[in-house]
Amino acid sequence: MKPTASEWVLRIGIAGTYIGHGVFALQVKQGWIPYLTTVGISASSAAVLMPLIGMLDIIIALFVLLYPARIVLYWAALWAFMTALIRPLSGEPIWEFVERSANWAAPLALLYLRGLPEKWKDLWAV
Repeated sequence: MKPTASEWVLRIGIAGTYIGHGVFALQVKQGWIPYLTTVGISASSAAVLMPLIGMLDIIIALFVLLYPARIVLYWAALWAFMTALIRPLSGEPIWEFVERSANWAAPLALLYLRGLPEKWKDLWAV
């Protein structure tokens, strides 16, 4: 199925979000350490995990651009939702979560446009 212009806009937007966050994580952005400590990860472990998370984010971005399998879109939506939610859980205002709603809504919108899976094996299809 040939992607529509709307799908390309969403794919590029999702990829931009994930590449941007991935690069920050690769740089071990210090402001993000408290988000990981909120869920019980030590600061030293967070510093080790962040580059791995950054690499995964960039891989997700590439998949969304090149092979947007439904499972990848589900993951992108879930991960973005959790990372947006961690902000108010770590003491920031709820508006930090609200501001990032497009980060998880865009993968859901693309998933909807491409067709929700009907069977388990459909999760792996583009």
